[in-house]
Amino acid sequence: MDLGIKGRTALVCASSQGLGRGCAEALAAAGARVIVNGRDGRTLERTAAEIAAATGAEIVAVAADVGTEQGRAALLDAAGEVDILVNNNGGPPPADFRALTHAQLLAGLEANMLAPIAMVQAVIDGMVERRFGRIVNITSGSVKMPIAGLDLSSGARLGLTGFLAGAARQVAHANVTINGLLPGSFDTARGTAIDTKRAAAGGVSLDDARAERIAKVPAGRLGRPDEFGAACAFLCSARAGFITGQNLLIDGGAFPGVL
Repeated sequence: MDLGIKGRTALVCASSQGLGRGCAEALAAAGARVIVNGRDGRTLERTAAEIAAATGAEIVAVAADVGTEQGRAALLDAAGEVDILVNNNGGPPPADFRALTHAQLLAGLEANMLAPIAMVQAVIDGMVERRFGRIVNITSGSVKMPIAGLDLSSGARLGLTGFLAGAARQVAHANVTINGLLPGSFDTARGTAIDTKRAAAGGVSLDDARAERIAKVPAGRLGRPDEFGAACAFLCSARAGFITGQNLLIDGGAFPGVL
């Protein structure tokens, strides 16, 4: 399917690896010019080169922390007019909610709620003026089904979801959509880091911790970043203009609810 975004500019935050990279790859394969981003310059440059070689798309690498004002400015300067924004950022590490300090709470909100809102504020008026815009926020399946130890991540991402729900309705008339992607258990570095911490806490092997995570997924496996990226690319496509204010759960059936 032609997604109708060839030549569009897509800015994908935190995209040097994992789910962000999956989104960047899919958008590049659809013909978009893609700005990729990460804090590790070496990893980012390798990612940019690999995506460019695989897709032939124009890939612009910007090493920056999207959680900072300076980092966001660098991304926006490199991108120019943004047609597609994929908000993504690493979440805070697992922690007992009792132990979280005020500073840690503020940092979590800054990274996973306030920073993506700032990115939306920066690009939304240009999208409305040009009568095309696609914004996808990568949040978490924990927005619908909280996970013990990830309370700060869940709370900040739920705040982002609620904040942008109203904004989505205000710009829909201009062919600008705002949606969320809620990943469950995926085969990513962050997932492995969480498995490692839980393995150490429980006195089990990493393989056992990983198997325990997989056992909770009816699909019987972890998700792949490329299939997550495919869903992202569709929501960013010209074909998805009638889908807005929605949150797509991609978790292999792990969430037990009906809605």
